[in-house]
Amino acid sequence: MSTHTDLAADIPRTLGRFRRQLRRAVGTWYSPGRLSESQAELLRLVSHRPGVSVSVAAAELGLVPNTASTLVTKLCCAGLLERTPDPADRRVSRLRLTESAQQVMDATAHLRRAVLTDLLDELDEHQIGVLAQGLEVLETMTKMLQERKP
Repeated sequence: MSTHTDLAADIPRTLGRFRRQLRRAVGTWYSPGRLSESQAELLRLVSHRPGVSVSVAAAELGLVPNTASTLVTKLCCAGLLERTPDPADRRVSRLRLTESAQQVMDATAHLRRAVLTDLLDELDEHQIGVLAQGLEVLETMTKMLQERKP
């Protein structure tokens, strides 16, 4: 049986390895030198929530506002993101992907779902159940981390 210390080491190692393998299986439209993982996460968030504000995106991703603003500026300069003032409050910036970035994000998401569906088809019902329970625990842990003060 694993100890808490073992689990504390295993969680990020396993999740990191899984994410890397999934990226390799799907392929990415960006090279590691072109976009950082934080930039890619921001693009995924904006893809799922067009019009999200910079401050909400920062909070959602666990970034300080200045870091999020820097990421947004770089992605806007790269032609991947559009920042527009909120008509109701011009101090707030709203984020949207450019059309070409949205098309690539949609295609990548489709490929990711296809790869994951194929993997899930290879698991038995017990493994699927354990995985679902594990995801619930990870979601709870994610919320716990978000609620903690830095």
